[in-house]
Amino acid sequence: MGLPTGIRTLDDALGGLQPGRFYLIAAAPGAGSSLIATAAARTSALDQHQPVLYAASGLTRADIAARIVAAHLPVDYRRLRAGRLTPTEQDDTAALHHHLAQAPLYIDDGTDLTTDAIAESVPDLPGLALIVVDRLQTTEDPRLPLSGPAQITDAAQALAHLARTHEIPVLAAVDTDDPHFIAALSLDITITLTRDVDQIHATITERDLGPQATLTLHADLAHARITDATNPYASPTTPTPAPQTPPPAATPQAPLRAPTSPHSDSTPTEPAPTAHTTAPRRPSPRRTIAPPRPEGGYANRDYSYFTGMITRAVDEALHDHDGDITAATEALVKKAVPNAMALFEATRVGGNYEHTVYPETLEFLRKKTKDGADEIWEGRHNWTNTHLTEELKNGTHPPITVNALDTNASFLSAFKTHLPIGALIHDAHGGFDPKRSGIYRLPTRPTWHHPDLPDPIGNRREDGPVLLDDATIRLLIRCARLGLCEAPHITECWTSGASEGLLEKFRRVLTEARANALEADDTVTVEYIKAMYSKFTSTIGESSVNREIRRPDWMHIIRSQAFANLWYKSHRAHSNGLTVVRVRGTDELHVAGDWRTVFTEGRLTTQMKQKDQYPLPRKSAR
Repeated sequence: MGLPTGIRTLDDALGGLQPGRFYLIAAAPGAGSSLIATAAARTSALDQHQPVLYAASGLTRADIAARIVAAHLPVDYRRLRAGRLTPTEQDDTAALHHHLAQAPLYIDDGTDLTTDAIAESVPDLPGLALIVVDRLQTTEDPRLPLSGPAQITDAAQALAHLARTHEIPVLAAVDTDDPHFIAALSLDITITLTRDVDQIHATITERDLGPQATLTLHADLAHARITDATNPYASPTTPTPAPQTPPPAATPQAPLRAPTSPHSDSTPTEPAPTAHTTAPRRPSPRRTIAPPRPEGGYANRDYSYFTGMITRAVDEALHDHDGDITAATEALVKKAVPNAMALFEATRVGGNYEHTVYPETLEFLRKKTKDGADEIWEGRHNWTNTHLTEELKNGTHPPITVNALDTNASFLSAFKTHLPIGALIHDAHGGFDPKRSGIYRLPTRPTWHHPDLPDPIGNRREDGPVLLDDATIRLLIRCARLGLCEAPHITECWTSGASEGLLEKFRRVLTEARANALEADDTVTVEYIKAMYSKFTSTIGESSVNREIRRPDWMHIIRSQAFANLWYKSHRAHSNGLTVVRVRGTDELHVAGDWRTVFTEGRLTTQMKQKDQYPLPRKSAR
């Protein structure tokens, strides 16, 4: 008997999934081919503890994780994605989540996913027992290599060859039941599905022997799964109706950890990233985990599960270093990148949008040298009110006392920004659409004629066209509405549909955890959180430290949003009668006047703190 699919009737007919054979699940969209692929993957990885490579084309890790949780428990899929689970279901989901974290399920959902990429991952997964490809798409999509009739034909032959040469069963789903198209592929075994309400009829066909069996299966779509018609393994409990009022979340018993490589010989180690000749280095296929979705805090949301991830990491570091605060903090900072990514992905499960993790990197977003920069301008501030300093120097302005203010957690606050969801698409006609975000070309640097306020795009001075990101463009549009400058003239742009919420839950969780740590005077947690949000920002571009995501456009937009936020504070100070003396970086604002009438003093993200106070002109040393 080969590997089970988790559907007994199908396993009996196939004899399980046999090494060296390629199985194609063919069905029209909505007929269940992806659900069989998910069933085989979760059964092998979760129940049989066999390593599985899940190549997801057009799907994301979050999609797959949610389907696994819904099918395995079972729990209502729609309520899981909407975050409306009962306390009991949340406890069950937390327990399964911990189990999933240990399961040898490796998911690759990169946008440059090809059969070559799949084949190159196989040697890096010792003991690999099954490859699942979900899915081959008949409608060609330039962003998905495994799409289009010609590409599917080539991919099917390559996957069949991969199964034979590595003696591994390969199971792939395709989104068509067209008999002529399927017959032309001439594959080992094809399972064609047709759906009739809650019944699915599956016809198993062998290339040389024709149809071998026709089965009737049950479409249990409420739990995102396909079962036997008699449903022998289903829970006798009917789906729990959604509560009228979301209950308070139960505290999960198992911590969510960042994916790490197991150390025992019985499970495979995490594969190293694989190099490609025609694409940037992709992240390794890796374990995926699906956190429970407690709701109901910050803005009436209970984020205790997610803040608990941070608390547990700090407690473990202090325990491992015998309470040595310095050593524990250093250890946490070293783990900040993977832990931040794990927390980010946990907060994205069930989100309204599934962002693209590894879009094609456009040429102007590539670094020209290893330690160099790309072509995007950011509104980086290094501004001094020279008009004022000249008057002070000449004695035409009375001496002033300057307050050096500091913005708290500037990059964390900048997570609230419009980010492009998918890959950037070129528009040669330019223009600005507030529902989109990306990179914009202007024919020349905008001019600025206000000596008492910093230039919104910083101090950089170069002739010719400039490339600005979304946060800077929105700042310029705001300045135009305030009558401070002309609206930006955008001649060309590269954008995608945008959302201001992609990082919002992540931001709220970190903000709440930081506020709690400040209240408790917990310096270890404060430094750990600072490392998480700052390193997340600095490594999501072209970085060898973070291979989970490559979005240099996000990196620029977040950083520019931090610069923009500081500009807004300088404008607020100026509008309220303060004299703006100096603006630097993302967090340094020097003003003269009673700043506490304009800003709230404190260490929270919405507050400002005073770092220094000095006179101008400075007294010369004798």
